[in-house]
Amino acid sequence: MKTRSRLSFLLILVLLAASPAQPLRAEPAPAYGKYSGMFFGTFDTAISLIGFAESKEVFDREYQRAETMFTELHRQFNQYLPYEGLNNLYFVNRNAAAGPVKVPGELFGLLEYCKRMQPQTRGTVNVALGAVLALWHDARESAEADPAHPVLPDIESLRAAAGHTDMEDVVLDAAGQTVFFRDPLLKLDLGAVAKGYAAEKVAQALLKGQMPHFILNAGGNVRAGLSPMDGRQEWSVAIQDPDGENLLSPDTGVIDILYLHDTSVVTSGDYQRFFIAGGRRYHHLISPDTLFPAEHMRSVSIVTRDSAYADLLSTAVFLMPFEQGYDFVRSLEGVEAYWVLNDRSVRMTPGLEGAAHSLGAGPH
Repeated sequence: MKTRSRLSFLLILVLLAASPAQPLRAEPAPAYGKYSGMFFGTFDTAISLIGFAESKEVFDREYQRAETMFTELHRQFNQYLPYEGLNNLYFVNRNAAAGPVKVPGELFGLLEYCKRMQPQTRGTVNVALGAVLALWHDARESAEADPAHPVLPDIESLRAAAGHTDMEDVVLDAAGQTVFFRDPLLKLDLGAVAKGYAAEKVAQALLKGQMPHFILNAGGNVRAGLSPMDGRQEWSVAIQDPDGENLLSPDTGVIDILYLHDTSVVTSGDYQRFFIAGGRRYHHLISPDTLFPAEHMRSVSIVTRDSAYADLLSTAVFLMPFEQGYDFVRSLEGVEAYWVLNDRSVRMTPGLEGAAHSLGAGPH
């Protein structure tokens, strides 16, 4: 699962800085106040929620609902830890080759979503690439434990693992809600989409509840609800400088700010999970073609309403050369993108030009 803890705290700071202190008065509902909270322990990151509610009690109920949902989805989608009595992704990866495994509804729904959406990513995102990604995960963990002696996965092992990554070997039975692997060496890795899928589930619950005016930050997967109730029409969402430098002000590490509402912003970048070997950065976004980290750009942020779709597309577009990715995004309805290229230049699709601070947009 993609970890963006550094970006998460940065976005929290920017969002709080861009908003007046609580409680706020909003017209035409002067009783509404602004509240915020943060919790840890799910999807390996901090998750924050800022919302406008009629009372602290209403906010607390919605906040607790969000935390409960994230906790359950984290358990179901976790590929690294088992939970007693739960056939989660960890259990599936170890048992689905022996026979069909019945799984919880949300996990089955996510697997169906991935299988349906994979052809739409032009072959760049394959959640059945788990055997390859596991080799890189082990190399990264080894390098973190002993930074002076990093060891890359050897190409022969990578190629052998790549022979067991066919999503057609993942058999989903909707009637029985089961998962079966025809290939016993296949492993699933849902890191390209799981957190965004969970964020969208939570966002939809909030939008239908008593606090639809919110912004949710799941470790860099940002999902904005309806407009803030403090006179502004848009929430402020930061785009991190991949080098931790800052082109706007001395302290925030922000390369730009987007002003948006009722949409998602998800970033994939080479600075989020990586290790250094031979003076070179090896990050976690692996090309299915080269079986090595992609080197086309520093980061790409996808803006579209559905957070699961944004999460999936951010990985897909990061793995494409800029020109290919730009054309791909322009071919999609309701999708915009913001790139930071290797030379630190910035590009964006036309639909973001009116929302970017760097091009003159501001909170309104």
